[in-house]
Amino acid sequence: MAEDTKEDTQQQQKQGERSVPRPQFTDAEAGALTFPSSESRSFNYFEPAKMRATTYEDVTVDVQPDPSRHLTQGWIYGFAKGPGGYPAEWTELKSSDWHVFLDPNEEWERTIYRNNANVVRQIQYNLDNAKSEKAFDRWNGAWVTFVERHVGAWMHIEHGLGMHAFVRAQRDAPTNMINNAISVNGMHKLRFAQDLVLYNLELDDQIEEFDGKAHQEIWDSGSEWQPVREVVENITAIPDWAKVVFVANVIFEPLVGELFRSGLVMQLAAPHGDFVTPTIMGAGEADYDRDLKYTRELYSMLTGDETHADHNKATLNEWLGEWTPRVLDAARQLQPLWSQSEAKTVRFEDSLEQARARFAGILDDLGLETPQEVK
Repeated sequence: MAEDTKEDTQQQQKQGERSVPRPQFTDAEAGALTFPSSESRSFNYFEPAKMRATTYEDVTVDVQPDPSRHLTQGWIYGFAKGPGGYPAEWTELKSSDWHVFLDPNEEWERTIYRNNANVVRQIQYNLDNAKSEKAFDRWNGAWVTFVERHVGAWMHIEHGLGMHAFVRAQRDAPTNMINNAISVNGMHKLRFAQDLVLYNLELDDQIEEFDGKAHQEIWDSGSEWQPVREVVENITAIPDWAKVVFVANVIFEPLVGELFRSGLVMQLAAPHGDFVTPTIMGAGEADYDRDLKYTRELYSMLTGDETHADHNKATLNEWLGEWTPRVLDAARQLQPLWSQSEAKTVRFEDSLEQARARFAGILDDLGLETPQEVK
């Protein structure tokens, strides 16, 4: 009987051994291999633009996975009723390699916080100085009305493009490098809109006759602004991410944005004793200079693509034909603003001509045809 029990125990032990596999500790295949740069602590899965990768490249390039580059499987995530990842079909433009694009501004998380903080700090310094010098007391009634109505109205444009055009478009772009550049563009717009909102509130406190709500009525029903408003709202409805950026930065900004900011407000402010408003508008112009820099790089890459250059140029010229007349017409509807100031230091025709020249220069850099409307 005892011997039978011993055999049963041995049998159970054997069965237990069979049911629980023994662990085997081995090196992971990739970790066990020796290869060039095995001991390096820097990433080298991409080719940097220069001899050594910059911080921007290390924290940006290939952060967003792409199965066409390093993954053997398809996209590891997708949408319930749509394709996975970031399909190239989300824009009409084509590229032999979207990953070629690197932001010439080298924008990443630290740069956007640092640069925006510097801008806000400079604006606040000028505003504090104006209050201490009682500079707002020297504004005449006509200039107060102009700022409360038209400078205030511009905040709606910046917020609309930032939140509903650029922030949305950056999600659809196919690489992290393009996403970052467009995202920073959106943050510029939102910060500039915030600058104008805070400025409006400050003026409402500092100037007794200033109406801090006047911009709402002007944006909703002011005849000069309705064509611009229609254009902005239609830009936010464009589904193609590359078209959004192109229409906003290449067409709208030089023909309307710079026309209003540099061609009007910054020209009229000084004769009215206003040195604060140009500081704020100048910050918006500086933002656009940076955003235009990456925009030139992106679309130059596409118009110079070794395989798809002809297709891309044809598509971009088609977009120009569709949007230039609409944006130019909206710009012309702003003409009455040039006569609402007592200081006639600049003519609308001169400002518009400068805007048209700027627009034509951008298109020439991209190798695109200048539409007949601006020649």
